[in-house]
Amino acid sequence: MEPITFFKMSGSGNDFIIVDNREKAVKDNDLPGIIQGICRRKIPESADRFAYVKGIAGENLSFETEAGVVSGQVKDDRVKVKMPDPVELRLDYSIDLKNGPVTVCSVNTGVPHVVVMNETVEDINVFELGREIRFHEAFAPAGANVNFICQQKQGHLAIRTYERGVENETLACGTGSIAAALITSCKAKWQSPINLVTRSGESLTIYFKKGGSIFSDIFLEGDARIIYSAKLGEDAWKS
Repeated sequence: MEPITFFKMSGSGNDFIIVDNREKAVKDNDLPGIIQGICRRKIPESADRFAYVKGIAGENLSFETEAGVVSGQVKDDRVKVKMPDPVELRLDYSIDLKNGPVTVCSVNTGVPHVVVMNETVEDINVFELGREIRFHEAFAPAGANVNFICQQKQGHLAIRTYERGVENETLACGTGSIAAALITSCKAKWQSPINLVTRSGESLTIYFKKGGSIFSDIFLEGDARIIYSAKLGEDAWKS
């Protein structure tokens, strides 16, 4: 196989490898092995800002994901994406952990998320506690992502996330930030928009409409930057 041209992009501290595969340089049957080879920790998803920069689409665009067609808007290095409406919202229930019960909330924002509110997020062992909750029987068999949040000033949260699949803390999680914002809106009566400071130090902004405990028109806004482009040789994905 010939070397593959790729772009490295960054969104709120998380890195993504993006390949313009419209000419099928990478065959569908080869994708799983190549992705696992070059992305040792997680599989990237499509990036709407890449489509804009490459002239594939304009500032207002739509792209297809496993969760369906998603619309987005690009302005400078910020991207605003319409997200699916949440389901399975549950507030303030207890689960038993090895060090005692913990009160959690949960919601599915495209993937299942647990949210734990704290006085601070700085001293939490996200790997150990997040992993215990992620694999808890209450969320079996699929498991859940786990978000630890604390309120800062009005309309602002700090968040740290343990992501399933990665099986560790990540620098930012869009669907986790949505879950945190919507649950905080329910509990603290906050209105849209809500800003979250992620572990990377970057900020995500969540917009939504709310009627009672029903949410709609949810948008996620964050940064998306192209870091560099290069070519991947075959040795990059071979074990």
